[in-house]
Amino acid sequence: MSFQAYLDNIQAKTGKSPADFKAMAAEKGFVDSGRLTAGTKAGMIIEWLKQDFGLGHGHAMAIVTLLKGAKKEGE
Repeated sequence: MSFQAYLDNIQAKTGKSPADFKAMAAEKGFVDSGRLTAGTKAGMIIEWLKQDFGLGHGHAMAIVTLLKGAKKEGE
């Protein structure tokens, strides 16, 4: 499955776009200026996404990757 397919599936399941997840992560203090904040670990984000949105590990990791800036939506 491509990275974009993961993002599309996440949006279909949650109704939230990648931009929404970026904004919510910033509100939670996980992200600042488009980068993960110091001390933020992938596990923290994964736990939040699993609890609040019912995402599986692979889909949660796609959001972590997005938040790290390693990939952009559309890649």
